[in-house]
Amino acid sequence: MKVLVINAGSSSIKYQLIDMDTTDVLAKGNCSRIGLDGLFEHKTQDGRKLEKNIAMPDHGAAIKVVLEALTSGDYAVLQSMDEIYAVGHRIVHGGEKFKEAMLVTDDVIRGIEEVTPLAPLHNPGSVTGIKACRKEMPNIPHVVVFDTAFHQTMPRKAYLYAVPYEFYEKYAVRRYGFHGTSHRYLSERLAELMGKDKSEIKAITCHLGNGSSITAIDGGKCVDTSMGFTPLAGIPMGTRTGTIDPSVVTYLMEKENMTAAEMSVFMNKKCGFLGLSGISSDSRDIEDAAQAGDERAIRTQEVVRYEIVKYIGGYVAAMGGLDALVFSAGIGENNPNLRANVCRQLAYFGVKIDEAKNDTIIHGKEAEITAPGARVRTFVIPTNEEYMIAKDTLAVIAKAGK
Repeated sequence: MKVLVINAGSSSIKYQLIDMDTTDVLAKGNCSRIGLDGLFEHKTQDGRKLEKNIAMPDHGAAIKVVLEALTSGDYAVLQSMDEIYAVGHRIVHGGEKFKEAMLVTDDVIRGIEEVTPLAPLHNPGSVTGIKACRKEMPNIPHVVVFDTAFHQTMPRKAYLYAVPYEFYEKYAVRRYGFHGTSHRYLSERLAELMGKDKSEIKAITCHLGNGSSITAIDGGKCVDTSMGFTPLAGIPMGTRTGTIDPSVVTYLMEKENMTAAEMSVFMNKKCGFLGLSGISSDSRDIEDAAQAGDERAIRTQEVVRYEIVKYIGGYVAAMGGLDALVFSAGIGENNPNLRANVCRQLAYFGVKIDEAKNDTIIHGKEAEITAPGARVRTFVIPTNEEYMIAKDTLAVIAKAGK
């Protein structure tokens, strides 16, 4: 069964076509600059690549371009659209309304629109993408998978903020957490690699990339996570501050005469690795500069690694133990130095890695890097959010009896 996975943004659509019988990605690509000049990129499993500028005035037009590439011409991987069994849509925010993946209905779409104030930059594009896909593929079941759903198992002591409770009741101000699809995939894959049921494992999964989050998972359920009301919270990221004293915000607004909107852009786009280093938002550039002795790059690495260690240590205490630690995403999978530095500082908890083996794990390799005798097992697991979305899509359809 072939599932088309769609990740729609305000001016873009990323997609993958996955054969769930083999788990092969038959094709993947991206429609960017929708509504502007339009750029379409498409790559097939056997290496055929297409890149062209094409007018895509709206998401409906973009979906037509995707379907045409998949089913006709030199870059096709399907004989017809009839081979697409279902479509799975990634939704960034489901609020408290959606705790699991859902079959798309008009009521579900309205529900997603209702929580749009919690994700004004993401949910509108997702809704537009869903509507466009349903119009082009009306006889195919569509499923929505929410990034926030996995974190809905957090206890209230973990998700409530110390603001007047009325603001939680009126405006749903609370910790939500993100990257949930990734963290759930990592926890399930970890259980397979350990040969245990996930209910038996206390794990911490580190999704470290340009956007990063760390999640405590006890018995297969999220009990805490570093991102909060928005993806701005947690450890420092490519251009995001991570968690800081709120008074820094009001202080800088006053000193720099910034509006709330300008401050939001500042904290999301001009801080993190970029702001602290003055070099780049890309950890690879920071790594290269640090190796060359650049003091700004070195201090950036020190801050980031320290924050990662603090979150992990706090979650070990919160769960009352740790069985496994997982590194994933662009930085987690491809930066052996970061993994080694973080793990050395976690020796107290029983974390110890085989540093020689760790040094060889890059470019999406999956491996256990635990040293002999370590109490905690440590893994590098490339995340696969698209596969998880496709898997959820089939499960929802089967449950619905479609």
